[in-house]
Amino acid sequence: MTYIDSALLDLIEWSTRRFQRLTGRTNVWLAVQLTNLSIVVYFVWAAMVFWRADVVIRALVGLFCGAVLYALTQTVFKDSIETYETYTYRRVASGFRNPRRLRDAQLRISFLTLSVVLWYPATFVYVALRVRLVLLTYSLIVLTTSVLYLLACDPLPPCVGKVREWMRSLVPSRRAAAEVPER
Repeated sequence: MTYIDSALLDLIEWSTRRFQRLTGRTNVWLAVQLTNLSIVVYFVWAAMVFWRADVVIRALVGLFCGAVLYALTQTVFKDSIETYETYTYRRVASGFRNPRRLRDAQLRISFLTLSVVLWYPATFVYVALRVRLVLLTYSLIVLTTSVLYLLACDPLPPCVGKVREWMRSLVPSRRAAAEVPER
């Protein structure tokens, strides 16, 4: 399984570098966006449970979501994307590989295994039994797997991105517009 993990990690790193050349956005930015998406999915699910439950369940869900939100403010939301990217750029410029590449390998492999093994049962339970909770759980597993792989990649040095340069070439600059004499 480590060979599959390594090959998949190399493929994702290649893809994120291509994405960075196109957009100027790093794998760290992508990982944060997927983390935000999983947080939104989680809280939407909690709100749906909250809406349909009785008072005791509502109180428990509310307390649990409050604890999760507090934990997120102490961990994920504590530093900005720019801070993470600056640290990553500094590490790459110093010639060091991403420590998560080795440190998180077992966790990545576990989530990858869950993503692959649970695909059919999750689909079956959703289609046959119409249990929507399975879709939510499986989607959060896949999102977590994606984030773990994205965070283990090394980005390229900072760049503007081809799409941004192309967009700027389409829009005439303000200085060039100011230099054109009016008739």
